[in-house]
Amino acid sequence: MSYTVGDGTVTLALVAGIIGYLYVKHLGRQKRLEIIHQERMAAMEKGIPLPEFPLEPERERRPDALVLPILGMVLFTLSIGTMIVLYLNLPMESHSFWITPLPFTFLGVGFISFYFLKANPWH
Repeated sequence: MSYTVGDGTVTLALVAGIIGYLYVKHLGRQKRLEIIHQERMAAMEKGIPLPEFPLEPERERRPDALVLPILGMVLFTLSIGTMIVLYLNLPMESHSFWITPLPFTFLGVGFISFYFLKANPWH
C-alpha cells in the first residue's frame, strides 16, 4: 500500500489539531488556577476567610433518558432499510445475505423495549 503526501499532510494536521486543542485546554486551566490564586491572596491580605473549593469543579451529568429509544430507533430503521436494499439489489446467488443486518434490528428493538419496560407507570 502506498501513501501519498496528502495522506501524510492530513495525518499531521489531525495530530497538530489534537495537540493544539490539548494545549489550549491546558492554558485555560492554568489561567483559571492563576485567577483563583490571585483572589485567594487578595482575600488573605484583607483577612477574609474563604471556603475551600476543589480545583476541578465536579460536573453533574444526569443520564439522558431518551438516548436508548433514539438509538434503538436509529438502529432499527437503518437495519430495516439496509435489509430492504440488500433484498432488492443482491444477485440471486448471494440473495440470502439480506438478513445480515438482523442483529442490529434486534438490538434496536431491544433498546426500545427496554426503555418502555423500564418505565414504571405506577410512579
